Amino acid sequence: MTDRVRVAVVCGASAGVGRATAHALARAGYRVALIARGAQGLDDTQAELESGGTRVLAIALDVADAETMDRAAERIEAELGPIEIWVNSAMATVFGPVQKTSAAEYKRVTEVTYLGVVHGTLAALRHMQPRNRGTIVQVGSALSYRAIPLQSAYCAAKFAIRGFTDSLRCELIHDKSRVRLTMVQLPAHNTPQFDWSRNKMPRRPQPVPPIHTPAVAAQAILRAAREAPRELWVGRASFQAIIGTLLMPGLLDRMMARQAWDGQMTEEPTHAGQPDNLFQPVAGLHRLEGRFGDQALAKAPSLASETVGKLALGLGLLGLISVTAIAFSLG
Repeated sequence: MTDRVRVAVVCGASAGVGRATAHALARAGYRVALIARGAQGLDDTQAELESGGTRVLAIALDVADAETMDRAAERIEAELGPIEIWVNSAMATVFGPVQKTSAAEYKRVTEVTYLGVVHGTLAALRHMQPRNRGTIVQVGSALSYRAIPLQSAYCAAKFAIRGFTDSLRCELIHDKSRVRLTMVQLPAHNTPQFDWSRNKMPRRPQPVPPIHTPAVAAQAILRAAREAPRELWVGRASFQAIIGTLLMPGLLDRMMARQAWDGQMTEEPTHAGQPDNLFQPVAGLHRLEGRFGDQALAKAPSLASETVGKLALGLGLLGLISVTAIAFSLG
């Protein structure tokens, strides 16, 4: 009797978090389908995985194209087998103030970062729902709860992903579907995004510390794929951003206005004519990590949102009991 074939799909697999996730899934024994625009980055990732004995299918496409995504899913099923895990990790962004960001740039970020997730999810559901099994992992961000200045297009797309995911989750529950849906809310990571994203700021962009290695994100995504919590919150900064926004959003607005402006820029001036990957891939930058390796942490705490909720409820009840006890003692 042979072991069951396990197939995982990673969108945005040519660099950064997506590439690290492909490696993690390969090590876990999955056949891996790689989806991204850049053929060279896909080829490199495929070669890395195949050198370890993983069966790989690489498909170059733009996740903004829904029809192409559907055809890719059909090809994956035909060549690798039934899709068990689908990871939506592809993204694009623009760094800069709202007034300096064009309507075309907002549209493109939305098409890739938000609609790419919708297209991937729909493609996955078409194959998972008839079998009534499978797991879809949305790669989110603390910025899906706490928006920051100079990244309005990206923050809006991540907020949209969370809204879409929450709505779909309700529908799956209503239908008593066994297809699982989970979202991973990530902190800052050392990826090439800060080298190839379109930049309207006067200085080169950087992630807001604390910064983590892409492997941290990959392990969290693998955990989410296995356990399927409603959400998985990764890193101290994510906890602070999400809980802080729920409790004191106005205060965080003012904090972000002060800290997240210069905090997103290095001291290096922006290079005029620097190529970016908003509308087409950038050659030579499809790497696993970015240029902030000396600051990147190799570990981060993670908690399922359900666990956070139980802890909050427990602390709230403890506080209520304490107040009641004090009131009785004073009476």
